[in-house]
Amino acid sequence: MGKVNYQHKICVVIPAYNEAKVIRHVVHSVNQAFSKIKYEAKIIVIDDGSSDDTAKEAQTGGADVIQHIINSGAGSATATGLRFAELENFDIAVTMDGDGQHTPKDVIRGVDEIIRTKADLLIGSRLLNSNGMSSVKVLGNKGLSMITYLLFSINSTDSQSGLRVFSRNALEQLRWETSGYEFCSEMLWRAKQLGLNIQEYPIQAIYTEYSKTKGQNNWNGINIVKSLIKRRLSELFA
Repeated sequence: MGKVNYQHKICVVIPAYNEAKVIRHVVHSVNQAFSKIKYEAKIIVIDDGSSDDTAKEAQTGGADVIQHIINSGAGSATATGLRFAELENFDIAVTMDGDGQHTPKDVIRGVDEIIRTKADLLIGSRLLNSNGMSSVKVLGNKGLSMITYLLFSINSTDSQSGLRVFSRNALEQLRWETSGYEFCSEMLWRAKQLGLNIQEYPIQAIYTEYSKTKGQNNWNGINIVKSLIKRRLSELFA
């Protein structure tokens, strides 16, 4: 193992809701990956009001856990984790899904990439290489990315990705108001309003029988679009 790089404090934020079946493995695999390289990382799981043993399993895997008393939504859980990273003076934060969809290798690549490019917000895009994604998921993600472009003039190949990397500058400035999955698009909108440097890098998506049952579906996408249009119109005519 090379010398640990203490110049960059890394926080890995994992929002989780009823992920007891897999969260221990997800946390352990990320810890193992970071233990073999030059970065030191702390893993924070945001247990978003789970009714199962998500918190206990995450702690067993090696994560610190912040618990929401009630289920508040992916946007709210992500905001809690990033706020923690900001207050604890981390230089870089990475968000990833709790269902095992993302690889630790891509998390580490994201850290390397944001340091190299000096971006503020780095999106891990599944659509730059969509191998392994079903045609339904590809269509749904492309559709929401198109809506994001039409509403906010933001070009993103995968606006709904859960793997995102944040600079210290982004942690200090970036805020959003939506609490559900629509926060993915709103986050990009707020980042654009702030003039943050937004970039993408290709990632792999791992779809197991378990992970296919989690996250967004195309019907939920309709509600996301309605919420985004409502928010956009409210600010245009405020």
